[in-house]
Amino acid sequence: MILQSDALTNLSNKQRNLFLGIFLDVVGMLTYLVPFFGEFADTIWAPLAAFMLSYMYKGSIGKVGGIIEFLEEILPFSDFIPTFTLTWIYTYVIKKQDDTQTLKELH
Repeated sequence: MILQSDALTNLSNKQRNLFLGIFLDVVGMLTYLVPFFGEFADTIWAPLAAFMLSYMYKGSIGKVGGIIEFLEEILPFSDFIPTFTLTWIYTYVIKKQDDTQTLKELH
């Protein structure tokens, strides 16, 4: 029973992180809609977005992702990079494949 509950929790976290990440990427890109104000708004959004990404993904993935998100938001004209979504892809697709491959090599 515990394993089934853990699997459901992991699935719901995976889906939550995907939808929340896409939403937060869109919010970060909305600053392009208002010229000049958008770059000012990024100075407020950058630390918030970095904190949210590091909170969503624990460990080194969250720390590195938070730093990348902060830099992407604070640097001018780089808001088009979907850092939340790319972090999700790395965590749930790329890293999962690496973990699966490692398990196969151990057996």
